[in-house]
Amino acid sequence: MNGSRVLVLNSGSSSVKYQLLDMADGSRPAFGIVERIGEGPVADHAAALKQVADELAAQGLGLDSPELAAVGHRVVHGGTRFTEPALITDEVVEEIEKLIPLAPLHNPANVTGIKVARALRPDLPQVAVFDTAFHSTIPEAAARYAIDVATADRWGVRRYGFHGTSHAYVSRATAALLGKDPAEVNTIVLHLGNGASTSAVRGGVCVETSMGLTPLEGLVMGTRSGDIDPAAIFHLSRVGGMSTEEIDTLLNKRSGLAGLCGDNDMREIGRRMGEGDQAAQLAFDIYIHRLRKYVGAYTAVLGRVDAIAFTAGVGENSAAVREAAMRDLTAFGIEVDGVRNALRSATTRLISTESSRVAVAVVPTDEELEIAGRTFDLVSA
Repeated sequence: MNGSRVLVLNSGSSSVKYQLLDMADGSRPAFGIVERIGEGPVADHAAALKQVADELAAQGLGLDSPELAAVGHRVVHGGTRFTEPALITDEVVEEIEKLIPLAPLHNPANVTGIKVARALRPDLPQVAVFDTAFHSTIPEAAARYAIDVATADRWGVRRYGFHGTSHAYVSRATAALLGKDPAEVNTIVLHLGNGASTSAVRGGVCVETSMGLTPLEGLVMGTRSGDIDPAAIFHLSRVGGMSTEEIDTLLNKRSGLAGLCGDNDMREIGRRMGEGDQAAQLAFDIYIHRLRKYVGAYTAVLGRVDAIAFTAGVGENSAAVREAAMRDLTAFGIEVDGVRNALRSATTRLISTESSRVAVAVVPTDEELEIAGRTFDLVSA
């Protein structure tokens, strides 16, 4: 293998995001997104990938470049079958397709992106990197739901977790910030974006995570409810007369911050709170309450917490969320420095006080770099 560049593709249902990363010097010669697939001139994923290839070629970075070592694909769900990145073969594609019932909104688009990219460059190594893989190490006591075992096993009902590439990257970057080997550090990672999840990482290994069978469980999110009594679904069906599809839409698209106050943008919620808007304030308080519950729970799971890392759009940019989530936790050894927390920066940094026993950090995530690195490592082995 002569090339050092990896093309990372994230094929969604209506978009394809791409980044070209050079693993030799850390540069990113190209990046972009093709949106509104199925609408207008971009008829399908084949047309979208062709557009990506054309955009790269226009910059002298075409898919036929000898510098291109591999293509890395983000795949949302790997089930229990894929616990590490996989070199893509026909068999691997078939196995990913079998997992579509577990991720019907994501895996079909991921598979389509893989098939199109393989058709464009059948001679080039291509690798699937799975969102669920980092969480495959959680023990059975954390992965299992307390339902009939035979039923759970037949239908694959267990905790898988998501945002794994982000949690993996951020947990390692946090250890690096502390000048320690990941094996020495226990970290709670708070990935707070429109989708939000948290993980407990002991010595570089994930032992618990908040998302479950699907990305619906756990924290309050932009439009998703997070944790809810399962019987609420039966109540909405029997008493409310709602269909399965209507309840699915309610919990995934009309809940969370948007369901509570009509906005899922934390910046707008903050502006409304400043004007005394009670609905926005309550939505914020519920969001923070759930977040603090998980921090407390994962502190108990880990036993010793060395660091708490905030990442993703809200985690990296909302000083108000970080301050509220960490407030009055001195009994846990957590103290946030107000000046450090208020500082706006795109760099990895500590926001805890010098005397805080637990390091509190803001760590910008880099899922593309994580995918590229895992891809390059696999094809270089």
